[in-house]
Amino acid sequence: ARNFSIVFAAMGVNLETSRFFKQDFEENGSLERTALFLNLANDPTIERIITPRLALTTAEYLAYQTERHVLTILTDMSSYADALREVSAAREEVPGRRGYPGYMYTDLSTIYERAGRVEGRNGSITQIPILTMPNDDITHPIPDLTGYITEGQISVDRQLNNRGIYPPINVLPSLSRLMK
Repeated sequence: ARNFSIVFAAMGVNLETSRFFKQDFEENGSLERTALFLNLANDPTIERIITPRLALTTAEYLAYQTERHVLTILTDMSSYADALREVSAAREEVPGRRGYPGYMYTDLSTIYERAGRVEGRNGSITQIPILTMPNDDITHPIPDLTGYITEGQISVDRQLNNRGIYPPINVLPSLSRLMK
């Protein structure tokens, strides 16, 4: 496990949530091999936009320069996309669906596609982007575009969770394009 690292980026979280994440890494003994990027809800919006890119640049360094296997967790990509929409509106760009910028697909793909292996290098990056579906709507632009970009998605269901089913994975909307 010495060639394994974690890069964890939280975007738009409150102080209590950021403390929870840090404490959890401390308690499970993984903090010494974890790089934390904690963007708080009251931090400048522009920092929320750069957070996943800083995290992924760190992951790329660890994977491809130090030959580590890196688990990169990005949460919450919905908060990231909302920041993207806010900056786009401030720049008076033409809005797309639900006010998000028309280039959101391209923007998200530049994040989601920074994972995998590089030929000739021993390290790797496994990326787990996490997003909340506004009003549990899978057709909302953020989960919709994410589904088009990624090779699969796991849908966690609030109703299953409320019924005590753990993990509350709803298999019907979950998908994998790698499944045969």
